[in-house]
Amino acid sequence: MNAQNIPAMIVLLVIVALAVYGTVKRIRFGSACCGTKEPPEKKVRVKDKNRDHYPYRYVLSVDGMHCSGCARRIENAFNRTDGRWATANVEKGEVRLLSKREETESGLADIADSAGYTLILCERE
Repeated sequence: MNAQNIPAMIVLLVIVALAVYGTVKRIRFGSACCGTKEPPEKKVRVKDKNRDHYPYRYVLSVDGMHCSGCARRIENAFNRTDGRWATANVEKGEVRLLSKREETESGLADIADSAGYTLILCERE
């Protein structure tokens, strides 16, 4: 190896190191939402999974969901409050919400907004 090849070898090694680092980070954290570099947030688990305990049911049309990370983020926003159980569907752009109490559209819009999404339509089932 001659002296002219050393800078090229150093550049190549740096590129390989960065590629390995990025791959390990992706494997370790999973896929982040919509290209962000943050690891996905942990899922908020609903304690009461008996659907009969939720007399109020809503279908929320939500704008801005693009991936499973988005779905988890908006589900978590609703599920953080006891008495709510949300399930998001990215393909349909909707969230199905079960609630133990009657909800107001403005209250639900505020929760969606706090998670970074826009509530377009709220229908009661």
